[in-house]
Amino acid sequence: MTTHVLILCTHNSARSVLSEGMLNHLARKLGKDVQAHSAGSAPSGRINAFAIEALKGAGIDTSTYRSKSWDEFTGDGAPPLSIVITVCDSAAAETCPVFFGGPGKQPVKVHWGYPDPSNAEGGDAGKRRAFELTRQAIGYRMLQLLALPLHSMDSQALNAALTDIGKS
Repeated sequence: MTTHVLILCTHNSARSVLSEGMLNHLARKLGKDVQAHSAGSAPSGRINAFAIEALKGAGIDTSTYRSKSWDEFTGDGAPPLSIVITVCDSAAAETCPVFFGGPGKQPVKVHWGYPDPSNAEGGDAGKRRAFELTRQAIGYRMLQLLALPLHSMDSQALNAALTDIGKS
């Protein structure tokens, strides 16, 4: 059974997209049955060009990526979510809609904050560097997530493990 992970950021243009790309890429590479999705509370309608560049530089196909609302993950036809991760402080502070997990369960929700690479100083070169460093930091945490025995953990143990990952 696929573990569906939703990664949230306010605009769904940078950090959440980097997270979706890295988790899907690493899950495929490691043969893990995990599917990442990303969304935002106020999607910008576009993916940041530096996020696309950082993902493409890591060999990740971004041709199907789009900025989308978290509302797409609340209704009928939405994937049964196991994990919801916020990656920006403003999204973490917002009241999230109700997301549904598998039959009779709610997804585990955690916060893994990252500074916004879009605000990096140093012009385009500074932004490129910030996006690449953010992509690497996200990749490190996603590898730790993928090392967990996701299908055998109860919600409390999963929450504790994911919270610990967010501290690293």
